[in-house]
This record gives sequence, C-alpha cells and structure tokens, in this order.
Amino acid sequence: MPAVRNVLVVGGGAAGAAAAILLAEGGVSVELIDIKPDISAHGSGITLQGNALRVLRSLGVWDQVKEHGYAFDTLGLRAPDPDGTLIVQLDDIRTGGPDLPATLGMYRPTLAKLMLDRAAATGVKIRFGTTYTALDQDETGVAVTFADGSSGRYDLVIGADGIRSWTRRMLGVNLETHSVGMGIWRAFTARPASVTRTDLFYGGPSYIAGYCPTGEDNLYAYVVEDAQDRSTLSPQESLEVMRSLSQAYHGPWDDIRESLTDPSRVNYTWFESHVLDAPWNRGRVVLIGDAAHACPPTLAQGAAQALEDAAVLAELLLAHDELSDELWQSFTDRRFDRAKTVVEGSLQLCRWLLDHERGDVPGLMGRISHLLMHPA
Repeated sequence: MPAVRNVLVVGGGAAGAAAAILLAEGGVSVELIDIKPDISAHGSGITLQGNALRVLRSLGVWDQVKEHGYAFDTLGLRAPDPDGTLIVQLDDIRTGGPDLPATLGMYRPTLAKLMLDRAAATGVKIRFGTTYTALDQDETGVAVTFADGSSGRYDLVIGADGIRSWTRRMLGVNLETHSVGMGIWRAFTARPASVTRTDLFYGGPSYIAGYCPTGEDNLYAYVVEDAQDRSTLSPQESLEVMRSLSQAYHGPWDDIRESLTDPSRVNYTWFESHVLDAPWNRGRVVLIGDAAHACPPTLAQGAAQALEDAAVLAELLLAHDELSDELWQSFTDRRFDRAKTVVEGSLQLCRWLLDHERGDVPGLMGRISHLLMHPA
C-alpha cells in the first residue's frame, strides 16, 4: 500500500501537475487546486532540458510534447557585434539520456494544458479559481478548509504553489526570496527560418539577449537588463523598450525584431531566487518546486527541477507504506543538494554578468549537465 491514500496538491504548474499524475496513476486519490481561473492561459515560452523531458516521458505526455515543441541539440554563443557573429556552437549534453533531445522549446500554456489534461485523464479532481484558508494537521492527516467554506481531510498536502507560496506562509516558514539584480523582457512571436536552436548573446548594452524556438512557427525571445521598476509602462511602451534594447543585437535577431509587433505578447519580470533549507516538509505538508527552491533562468532548469521534485516524491510515496522519517530523509538526500547546486550555478552565471567578469560559462554549464545526466 502507498504511504498515502488521498492527497491535496496546491498549485497546477509543472511540479503540482506532475505529482498529481504520478500519484493518481499509483492508485492514490488526488485533488488539485489552483487559485488562478485558468493556469493554461499564462506564460510565453519555456526551455526544457533533457532531464525535464525524462520526467515528462514518465508522465505519458512525451509524444504530445514532441509534437507541439521544437527540439534541438546544440547551443550557440554569439557576439554583440554588427553581424551577430557565431563564436562557438556547443553540443548540448543529453541529460535525459541518448534517446531524448538535449533541449526542447515549447509554448508554456500548451505544456500546462497537456499536463492538466493528462492529470484529469488519470482521475485527478481539478478545481481552478480556489484556494484554502486553513490547514490543521495531526498525526494521522491534514484537515483543510477551503475558501468556499467546504472542507476535506487528506493524508498529505503538497504545496506546489510557486515562488510566493501561500502554503509556505501558512506553515510559518520564514524564507527570504531575493532579487538577483536583473530583469528580463520576454516576447512570444513568429519563428524565422534563421532560428533553429537557442543562441545567447552575452554583453553589449544588455547582459543577455537570446531566443528559443518553441514550434515550427513560433519562438520566444528575451533580453536581460538591470532590474528596475517597469510597472508604469503601457503594453505599447513595453514593446518599444524591448525592441529598442534588441537593436544592439544582430544575426537572427534582425529577423526576430521584424516580428516584434504585438504588445500583448511582451512581459517583464525580475530574476529572483531562494533555497529552503531541508527538510522541505512540516509534518504532513511538503513544499516542492519553486515553493522550495527558485533560480534565475540562466541554466533553464526551473521547470526541470520542479518536475524532478514531483517524480522523486511520488516514487517514494508509492514505495513506502507510511509517512516515516526514513521517507522524508530519502527525499532530502535525493533532492536538496541537487536543487541547491542548480540554483547556485544559475546565480554564478548572474554574478559573472553583473560583475562584468569573464567566467567559464561553457565549463559551468557542462558541469551542471553532467550532474543532471544521472536521474535524481
């Protein structure tokens, strides 16, 4: 028998949906709630490394992901010069194994819909536009009061509700999320034929300018600047700022810039980070994904680490017959150091850029990739 019979998952992103799918497939009764009215309507593009694809395959969605995404096996580093000169083409390490691509770009809302549809098909009860107001746990379970006045009792609550986790606050966990000092402009737009992989431009007036193909006809492009308050800009002004920042970058950027015309497809966020010290559970409530560890996207590992959390947690819950100290120690042993290493690597890339220091970017990426080749 699994360690749990019924579980509440809070948050319908990558971590929450993955945990729900795997537990439901293992015979656990699962409910999933999310405060957003429609999680699959949010976001632009997402970059998924091979170790993320490995988990998506275990969820039964790989065929659909492959169909809707854009896979590639190399990374380009380009110069911020008038020609966008290609400095080096690196062969990406296939961290998911030799039978999966090294990297796949995808439209984030499409991935969310595929995962939630899969969760529903496995029997997960999903409710959007709702949250809870109270958690009351004892030795045998967690009593949950929902915002609509209803209630339920669960063997376990999984808090997969993001970087500003409501569940983390309800547990009284004191965790400081700090700004890295960078802000990122992202835009979802048409893919020109010149873009067939991710290229990164380091330097110039911005820290990073890059792009990732997400389908045959689309991509997302991004420019990283010093973090600043951009909240007063109108959508049209935001588009104009991103176009202006991109003027310093050429090569495929010249083709991309021509398609940057839709203000509704542009968004701006800051790089933020934290790592919760182990353990990530408080009794029968556990935090996973960005609720426990968040990193800037410089290594494109945020979703992958969230998916790995879900896979390891579900595996342990289905393999043990009780929520024991041994189970939680195994979860810590398999996830804490790995996630922390990824966060620290992502932050190191940021520090090199902020300090205008020439660091060994390919070397750092290679070390992290070799770590991630081994399943969590």
